[in-house]
Amino acid sequence: MSEAHGYSDHDKKEDIKVLHAMGYAQELDRRMGQFSNFAISFSIICILSGGINSLAQATGGAGGAAIGIGWPLGCLVSGVFAIAMAQISSAYPTAGGLYHWGSILGNRFTGWVTAWFNLLGLVTVLGAINVGTYYFFFGAFGPMLGMEDTIVTRIGFLAVLTGVQALINHMGIKLTAALTDFSGYLIFATSIALTVVCLLAVDSFDIARLFTFANYSGEAGGNVWPETSGLWVFLLGLLLPIYTITGYDASAHTSEETTKAAHSVPRGMVSSVLWSAVFGYIMLCAFVLMLPSMEEAAGQGWNVFFWAMDTQVNATVKEILYVAIFISQFLCGLATVTSVSRMIFAFSRDKGLPGSNFLSKVSPGYRTPVAAIWTGAALAVLFVWGSSLVSIGETPVYTIVVSCTVIFLFFSFTIPIALGFFAWGTAKWDRMGPWNLGEATFKLFAILSVLAMVLIFVIGVQPPNEWALYITLGFVVVTAVIWLAIENWRFKGPPIGDEVARRQAEIAAAEAAVGETG
Repeated sequence: MSEAHGYSDHDKKEDIKVLHAMGYAQELDRRMGQFSNFAISFSIICILSGGINSLAQATGGAGGAAIGIGWPLGCLVSGVFAIAMAQISSAYPTAGGLYHWGSILGNRFTGWVTAWFNLLGLVTVLGAINVGTYYFFFGAFGPMLGMEDTIVTRIGFLAVLTGVQALINHMGIKLTAALTDFSGYLIFATSIALTVVCLLAVDSFDIARLFTFANYSGEAGGNVWPETSGLWVFLLGLLLPIYTITGYDASAHTSEETTKAAHSVPRGMVSSVLWSAVFGYIMLCAFVLMLPSMEEAAGQGWNVFFWAMDTQVNATVKEILYVAIFISQFLCGLATVTSVSRMIFAFSRDKGLPGSNFLSKVSPGYRTPVAAIWTGAALAVLFVWGSSLVSIGETPVYTIVVSCTVIFLFFSFTIPIALGFFAWGTAKWDRMGPWNLGEATFKLFAILSVLAMVLIFVIGVQPPNEWALYITLGFVVVTAVIWLAIENWRFKGPPIGDEVARRQAEIAAAEAAVGETG
């Protein structure tokens, strides 16, 4: 995508001026317009990825009510974070936004912790998204291709898939933005098509099914959840929308590549959550209505989507939908590589990672952080490979860590939001961006975000993921030790105050190196 229509030289200078005021050079290429910024978050959320691959968390739990009532409730939880983060992103539109917000609204330590939680979450979520894509491909096309689900097959598929996503990212934000723009349209079109197909296949429109609570925990739900109470199984089902509606921080991570970022980024974040929530709700409600029997569907466990499609949908139509869903899931991973790499780049730019000088380099030709792109992609594949080889009891470490990383991601959202509650109107946050909720509204959403974080943590460490609690606490302890022993003495944080002025010469040199004339 070329520079957005209506983006004048004055607009460009204003974007660069905001960036310079925070002590950073315009090294990345500002090619993304408002729709592209929305599309990258919408693509990572991808209701055709999490909404389908994690569907059993609802159907194998509280049944129809887990969608009819649970989906909007879970989306509301995610939306609370997006609205609060949008306020901060408008004032501080930088790559790796969360890390910068955590530093400027708090201190070096809170910024560093935010960065590590966000980075760990992004790398492992990239792995999880592409594993989900692998299992969708395996379920949709594996039988006709004679595939066997072995670790070698899975990791080989993952390496090729992630490698292609990294290569596209390497080749410039123009190509990546064009594909994520296409992804936005494709997700809309495919979700509408799937909704129509499901509604045409409905035997009888039992709307009450969407508001009927059941308890399919244990064998009745294909052992998606262990035996538990009806209330708990409903709360656990909230993980379907909460896990699906995440990744919208990508709009902030690509701030330095977005035109009129202070306006576009907050709108991209909030609108991606809103449209994903609405289209996801309509699509999943149609799917639940299509099911010949809730009891039979629950018993299918993790295979519920393919079972329902095989049972109710014409074979040719089904295969066409599968192709569109697979492409959407691939592009979801592509957008996640973008988000991961910008976080690595931003943190390295301030010497926050080992090998920062290497990881913060920007290609003069492609204007992309190529080392950060390939490092993030490699780490995601290595995470899946390593964690697939080890189990705790009967649960693979991979499954437990994925549960942890969603906690980590939302915790990285919560830190700057909570800091913003106290920083509003002080010297730390004395100017608001053009997207402004007002103090009372922002502080309300900040309180709701903290409460939502508590809910996510509590339900995220329930069986079969109870080990997520110990891994999370272990990571917190390790983080504290590393900070006190090493980083507290070494890490300076992002440029603030006088340091911004001192970096003016460095900024000019960095921009000249990539051919940025201002």
